[in-house]
Amino acid sequence: MRKFSFTFLFMFCLGWVQAQVERQIEIESKVETSHETTIKGKKVPYKATAGTQPVWGEDGKPIASLFYTYYERTDVSDKSTRPLVISFNGGPGSASIWMHIAYTGPVVLKIDDEGYPLQPYGVKSNPHSILDVADILYVDPVNTGYSRIVDPEVDRKTFFGINSDIRYLADWVNTFVTRAGRWASPKYLIGESYGTTRVAGLVARLQSSHWMYFNGVILVSPTELGIERGDIIHTSNYLPYYAATAWYHEALDADLQNQDLDEFLPEVEAFTINELIPAVVKGGTLSAAEREEIATKYAHYSGLSKQVVLEHNLLIPTNFFWKELLRDEGMTIGRLDSRYKGFDYAGTGSRPDFDPALTSWNHAFAPSFQIYAREHLNYQTDLTYNLFGPVHPWDRSNENTGYDLGTAMRSNPYLHVMVQSGLYDGGTDFFNAKYNMWQIDPTGRMSDRISWKGYRSGHMMYLRAEDLETSNEDIREFIQNSMVAPDMPAKYD
Repeated sequence: MRKFSFTFLFMFCLGWVQAQVERQIEIESKVETSHETTIKGKKVPYKATAGTQPVWGEDGKPIASLFYTYYERTDVSDKSTRPLVISFNGGPGSASIWMHIAYTGPVVLKIDDEGYPLQPYGVKSNPHSILDVADILYVDPVNTGYSRIVDPEVDRKTFFGINSDIRYLADWVNTFVTRAGRWASPKYLIGESYGTTRVAGLVARLQSSHWMYFNGVILVSPTELGIERGDIIHTSNYLPYYAATAWYHEALDADLQNQDLDEFLPEVEAFTINELIPAVVKGGTLSAAEREEIATKYAHYSGLSKQVVLEHNLLIPTNFFWKELLRDEGMTIGRLDSRYKGFDYAGTGSRPDFDPALTSWNHAFAPSFQIYAREHLNYQTDLTYNLFGPVHPWDRSNENTGYDLGTAMRSNPYLHVMVQSGLYDGGTDFFNAKYNMWQIDPTGRMSDRISWKGYRSGHMMYLRAEDLETSNEDIREFIQNSMVAPDMPAKYD
């Protein structure tokens, strides 16, 4: 009996110790490894640093620690002219893993050319990485990736909200740039999805409160950025995305189906702005003839029936579209990438049971990063890498990030913005992204510093091999075009 008790006590204590180890994060850590890759046919040597850096509270004590991965090209001696790209993903509550090992970094997932997972999981060299032209820092906000709160008494509101997220991350970035000696470097922020909300606010915060100025911000699959539009404009703006998706699934009439997307999408965009939105605004005062005409055109462009459009009063919700477009085939389409198809428990209903795009992606990323972190970066930890971490409730009040980005641009003549959108992204659609641009610069006086790029894929356009190349090249050109000549003054003529 005593032997059993001793064994039980030993196993209990061992389990307790292991549990404690898993819950802890090193507040400060750093592991450096050396590598070489080939980008655009040329050898690029680089150093990778995987580590943690603290977030400090008002009393100067650590309250959290953020995991990061930092890539530096090692055959460049002058860092003052070497661009630094600081990368965030979204959620909120999502780690930086997505763009890190599938887009801009030196390695990418082993997936097929259209983005579907392959086994065995793992990574391979990324011949299109932007590491040839810029060093890259990937940051995991609190409770994402390996990042954790270290002060159990800290108020969660310190981290989990639009403005608190921006506030503590700006301070963290300031510390990192100082430690890394990168104040002189041309600097860029890139964010994806909710990460666009984050970087739009960050660039304004860093410029106004930390006096750190940037050359560029890249918004990948942007959110609404707090820009007012209301349900009528927001929902109406989805029509061009519906048209692109219906074209991809060959659900349009022959006159449109036989055209290329680039040929007829401008027509759909013009209809949305000039006819659809004004018609929906009229509501019950819209004449029967006008209603019939608008519904007929909407059905023609969207691949839906006119009856369905009329039943929804000319405003088709996205959930319904994903369920309805291929309902006759018994299939649904993906939210984040509408090229992906799935099927539900039942063909009835007004929304799909799940997003076939996201479920496909999740099981490729998680194991691949675990392999990469341990075997390539030599970063060893028992912490769980949170693809999606516990960050709720998230305070979404007082969001002005899109307007703040416009202010940052007006106050910094060096600052450029590029938007990248997937034409088949139904989560953050491309036409609402264009609408953002128009409102960030309502005067049109900064049009030479704001650009938009579209790709024939979804939310993570880089998962498609063809778009991985073109989208990275677009970033490369954006960086090169937003660099300024030595001694060029930041002023308006």
